[in-house]
Amino acid sequence: MALFGKTNSAEGGFMDVIRCDLKEYLVWKWRPDVAEAIDGDDEKGRHGVNSTVKENAIRYGSSLRVKEGEVAVFVYNQKDGPLQDFIEGPYDGQIKTANFPVLARIVGVGFGGASPFQAEIYFMNLAGVNQITFGVPYFDVFDPRFMDFAVPVAVRGKMTFKLADYKAFIKLHRLINFDLEDFKAQVKSAIVKYVKAVVSNAPSNNGIPVLQLERKILEINDLVLDHVKKRLDSDFGVQVAAIDIDAIESAKDSEGYQKLMEVTRDQAAQTVQAQTDINIENMSESMRIQRKAAEMQVEAANFAVHQLNQQTMVAKTAAESLGQLGGGGDGGGANFAGMMAGVAMGGMAGAQMGGMMGGMMQGMQQPAGGMPPPPPIVQYNIAVNGQTTGPFNMDQLRQMVQSGQFTNKSMVWKNGMAGWVEAGTVQELAVLFAPGAPPPPPPPPPAQ
Repeated sequence: MALFGKTNSAEGGFMDVIRCDLKEYLVWKWRPDVAEAIDGDDEKGRHGVNSTVKENAIRYGSSLRVKEGEVAVFVYNQKDGPLQDFIEGPYDGQIKTANFPVLARIVGVGFGGASPFQAEIYFMNLAGVNQITFGVPYFDVFDPRFMDFAVPVAVRGKMTFKLADYKAFIKLHRLINFDLEDFKAQVKSAIVKYVKAVVSNAPSNNGIPVLQLERKILEINDLVLDHVKKRLDSDFGVQVAAIDIDAIESAKDSEGYQKLMEVTRDQAAQTVQAQTDINIENMSESMRIQRKAAEMQVEAANFAVHQLNQQTMVAKTAAESLGQLGGGGDGGGANFAGMMAGVAMGGMAGAQMGGMMGGMMQGMQQPAGGMPPPPPIVQYNIAVNGQTTGPFNMDQLRQMVQSGQFTNKSMVWKNGMAGWVEAGTVQELAVLFAPGAPPPPPPPPPAQ
């Protein structure tokens, strides 16, 4: 059932259209005597005056228009305190009991639904944004490293805010006689206090040097925004949309600024000198290590030469023994055992000398990791006149076959064999006795 029906002059006069036509506002009180005259910039309608019983008498047949982004607040002053109905936009229609639960209860009990009701109607702007400019006059900021020097600093900027939780806002502020400029003044005073606290503590809490404050304006801006948002929401019921610090100015002609510049300049010079000294010391140590490494390489090369000389002497002795082929036996014939020993010793000495030289060249030329290891060397011992000679590798045995000193009937043995056998019965030696035996394989390619 509708709360209002048709009206006549005896029951309250003309119908009202309850709406707000202001373009920019935060809180505005509707009044029957000024609603029609508002052109978007009425100061009386914007700020409000003391409410009267006459202007709060809502007439029958009135319609309510609430735009999107607005909320209409109906305040009923009762003996036990004010009660409120909230109508969020968009809404366009007559006032109905289904949408006004508090009003339906009050009118139904007090007036039986037959008399005008008393209510103050406020429109609150939830979509619009409001901006407050602020300026923090010079205040002293200290660098925690040099507490003897106070630097005067000033800050300028602006804050943008809007209403989000209108019920929380109403709890914190009286809607009656709400004045936007007075409200902005209160918020501005709080902002100045918060900005001053953040900038004063930035050097100690956030490690920002006093002389760097002007260059760190974006970082300071974020610190202020985080600090202000929480407090303005809880203290004033508004949502901070943005904080824009336009300038942070240090009094460069002040005594504190000049002395701080001087002491930090000296400290920076000392730091640079200390770093230079460290770099020189590190360079000297690096050169010393390089020299030591070069000396070790020279010592290694000298040792290799010494070893080579020793191997040369061994080879010479082996060659001399090899030359003594006659007079070794009782019959005056050739001493085959001595000859075989000489050949073996000369071959081994030559192999060792070649290996030594190759190792030296590889150590000088090959990168880290070196070439892959050579294939394993197959070596056999030979029994000659009841004496063991060797061991001989495949190349040495091939030469001995060609000279007739080694035949397929020669007895051989190598590590891993159970006993002495004829050379012709060993598969890997049989190729040495075959007609047209292949030449030895070429040496392996050098490592890449």
